[in-house]
Amino acid sequence: MRLERAAKRFFVQSGFTLLELLAGCALFGILTAIAVPSFTAVQPSLRLNGAARQAYGRLMWARSQAVDQNNQFIVSLANNHTLSILDDNNGNGSADVGETVTTVDIQLAYPDVTITRGLADPNPTFLGRGTTLGTTNFTVSNSAGSRTITVNITGVIKIN
Repeated sequence: MRLERAAKRFFVQSGFTLLELLAGCALFGILTAIAVPSFTAVQPSLRLNGAARQAYGRLMWARSQAVDQNNQFIVSLANNHTLSILDDNNGNGSADVGETVTTVDIQLAYPDVTITRGLADPNPTFLGRGTTLGTTNFTVSNSAGSRTITVNITGVIKIN
């Protein structure tokens, strides 16, 4: 009797039937069909936030370098997606021999994002104390909307 039970256990096959596998694949397909459109709808918003944070980080870097080196760092827009950061050692406001210009192209990581500066706003010029010469607003935008980065005269940088 015990031998018969052991033989039945040994020969009973366990696993999934073809019908169970097909049902699992169908369920996975339905869940994927629901999730993919939602994810693609969120992507422009994620790219906008990422680009705003990248621009914010580069502005913070320019401010910290100005304080660290005790000289001017001027941030300007080369075009609608590239920040230029000038290490202005002599304080004349233009790039001279020996002064480095760092460029950051936002569209390398975020291809649909553009950045603009307010028409009446000056280029942020970070001084050795971390302050600036005026208030500047940058607008980072794409199809999902826009974010405003404000550089105050006190050197405080915020994303709105």
